[in-house]
Parts: sequence; C-alpha cells; structure tokens
Amino acid sequence: MKPKPLAMRLPFITPLPAAAGTVSVAVVVLALSICAAAQDRAVDSATNVEESVRQILSADVNGRRQALRSLQERGNANVVPALIQILRYFRDHDRSLANTLEALTDETLGGDWHAWILWQEAHPEIVPFEGYDAFKADLFALIDPSFRLFLKRGVNHEIRLEEIVWGGVRKDGIPALNDPKHVSPEAATYITDDELVFGVEIAGDARAYPLRILDWHEMFNDIIGGVPVALAYCTLCGSGILFETRVHGRPDRFVFGSSGFLYRSNKLMYDRETHSLWNQFTGRPVVGPLTGSGIELKVRPIAITTWKRWLARHPDTRVLSLDTGYSRDYTPGRPYASYFASPHLMFPALVKDTRLKPKDYVFALRSGIHEKAWPLSEFEGGRVINDRIGTLDIVLIGDAASRTVRAYDARGRDFTAGSRGFDTLESGGQSWLVEEESLVGNDGQTLARLPGHIAYWFAWSGYKGKAPLYER
Repeated sequence: MKPKPLAMRLPFITPLPAAAGTVSVAVVVLALSICAAAQDRAVDSATNVEESVRQILSADVNGRRQALRSLQERGNANVVPALIQILRYFRDHDRSLANTLEALTDETLGGDWHAWILWQEAHPEIVPFEGYDAFKADLFALIDPSFRLFLKRGVNHEIRLEEIVWGGVRKDGIPALNDPKHVSPEAATYITDDELVFGVEIAGDARAYPLRILDWHEMFNDIIGGVPVALAYCTLCGSGILFETRVHGRPDRFVFGSSGFLYRSNKLMYDRETHSLWNQFTGRPVVGPLTGSGIELKVRPIAITTWKRWLARHPDTRVLSLDTGYSRDYTPGRPYASYFASPHLMFPALVKDTRLKPKDYVFALRSGIHEKAWPLSEFEGGRVINDRIGTLDIVLIGDAASRTVRAYDARGRDFTAGSRGFDTLESGGQSWLVEEESLVGNDGQTLARLPGHIAYWFAWSGYKGKAPLYER
C-alpha cells in the first residue's frame, strides 16, 4: 500500500555545540511526509506493522493513540527500536509512547531517550520488524535527503541499524579537507608553541595538522610522501586515526567524508565512491555496498605533540594552512572545549569496562594482531615503557602533558631515556635516535615504528574490548 502524505511538525534535539554545518537552532522543526494508514484491521502482517509505526507520527491524536494501543496489544518487542527512534523527535505529552515502550519491555525508563538507547545497545536480541530500514531511511531523509545515499530498504549492514543515530549535522555538515593547502613554518604565524598538532612523516615528508583546524573538519584526505592517507578524527571519542586509503585490488584511493551519523558515540564516515558507511575506529565498511568485502584500512603511525616540539624535530615540515576554503573560527578549542573538559559523553554508549573512566585517554597500539592500550597517565612527566604483546617486544616513549606517545618494535631490547631526553634512547650501551618512522642506532640499525593513536577509553574498550590494557 502506497503511503498517503500527511504533514506534521516534530521537534528535534539540540544539535552538536558550535560545529559548523549543524542544524543551527536549538530545536529544529521539520515538515514530515509520513504514512497514515487506516488502523481498523489487526496489526499482523509486516506491512501493517510498518504502517502502524508510521501512524505514530500522525498529526491525528486519536490515530496515534490507536496505533500505539495496537502495537502494545500485539506484544512483539520488534517495534521497540522504531519507538525509541521516534521518541527522540516526538513530544510525548500524554506519555503514550513511553507507556508503550515500558509495556513492551518491562522497563521503567519513561521518556529518557538516552536511557533507552543504552537499553537497546544492551539488548541485541531485539531484532527490528521487517521494513524498519525503510522507515528509518524515510525519517532521516527528512532531515537531509542526502541521507538516502546511506540508508534504504534492504541496505546491507554488519552493525545494528537501530543503533545508528543522527549526530546533529547533515551529510558533510562537518566538511573534510581534501588535498588541503600547506605552508612553511615561517608562514604559519597563526600557530603558537604550546598548541597541539597531529604530526605525520612518511618517506621524509613531514606534515603538521593543528588540532585547532581539525576540530572543525574531523577528516582530511591527503597524499604524504607519495602515500594516500586520511585522518579520521572523531572528536567525540578523542581519536585521530591515520588510515592508508589505497587498497589492494582497487585502482583509486578512497576519499572519505563525514556522514552526519554516529554509532555508539563514534562517527560513521563514508567513502565518496560507493557511499558505504565506515566505522571510524576500525576502518571497516559496515553499511552499504562494501559491507562484507573484507576491506580493512591499514593504520599508519601518527603523533599528537606540541607545535614547538614538532618543529624542533622537523624544521622542514609543512603546516596546514588557515586557507581551508571554509569560514570558521579556528581559535584553539572553539568547537568542543566544553565537551573535552567534561567527564560526560555527548551521545549514549555503554561503557562496560570500568577500569578507567570513560573519557580517560589511552594510547592504542594498532599493529595487526598485536593490539593493546596504555593509559596516558602512565606517561606523566615523560616516560619510557618496555612491554611485550605475545611475541612482539615494544618500547613506548611518551609525555602525557602533550598527549604524545610513539611505539617501536624493540626486538628483544630494553631501552631507557637517552642523553637528549626523549629524542634519543639507550640500550646495551648503544644510542638510538628517535625518528618518526623508526629508531636509528648509531651503528645504522633501524627498529620500525608501530602504528597507534590516542583515544578515549570508552571508544577503545567498546570496539577493542578483548585487547589487553597495560597495568603495572
């Protein structure tokens, strides 16, 4: 049955704070075209279930209440994901929606959307009704028609569609920087000594990407040292991950953007070729045409450090230009200062492992089968840590104050800080120079840098919960 259009107005939640591209008012009102189907027959077929769910959005109060009653009497919790979705955008003045949710789940969470999202994550056994994907696609398309590029009836997926939430921005509302301009250190007069940058060096090509700029863009696609890479920076989970974007068997590099969607308080990026959604943390396509392809992007080493320290190590570095093509207030900390300072998450995500606080920083090693996290607090005051994962010996050099950690393959050696602070290491009477791509011994030997990045604990434990955590 083809839906009949019925216009209504729904209040949307407060969007992400101060980020360009957000829906910029505190409460967004949209006119929705929805299915208003007759409810004088039993809710038994898949078509009728989908129609009844859409009827909840009806401007007809009696029709809405009747649809909720019918779904409650049906007694099947497979409509709960849709009801939770609606709850975020629906003024439930008479509490009929909350009452139905509670009756179908035996929970007492009222109209608290955050609490219901956490409940939903904890109950993967609840599988949505047939047609939920189309319902969700239609609803999100009314926020931004471009969302239909990602969600549609029958879309392939390996994550739960019901856990995808809107992050408060439209597609590319947080615009990626594609092959951005760089300037010399002398021309980068806007940057100060103590502010933080993402530092990358590949094949002698050193680049600095100040966080004051990347906080606004959360993604760059660039070529460094001849290698196509993308920085996938999720401000919500504190992780800037450098991925290599050329994949064996595909002629062109992937170019990524921000979809406007989140999954467990982590951004879903998308590739511009297939419009598949990718998990920012794992580098895997999880919704759309590439799902199940086996593609997983290679993680490259990256460091957060101060501009002063990066410049001292790399006097010939190039620096991201303020001429990004976008008008933004690039004052350090401008978009997310309050979030970074808060112990709370902006969007709901379960944090089952409480050994650390949800927004404690960790350094995450991402070396294939060898993965592990070290609390950033272990590097207070600057520290060298010798450790081991399985057969892999590791040495880490870090400074918690600047969120700087680098990890190297130690190959059976133990290291201590050298005579030049953390620019050199000592092992067995031999001095080793700390470079971006390797440790270089005074006899010419090299020990390879290992890929890793900083992240909030909730994100690491949520996606890599089986990996070990360093504990003294």
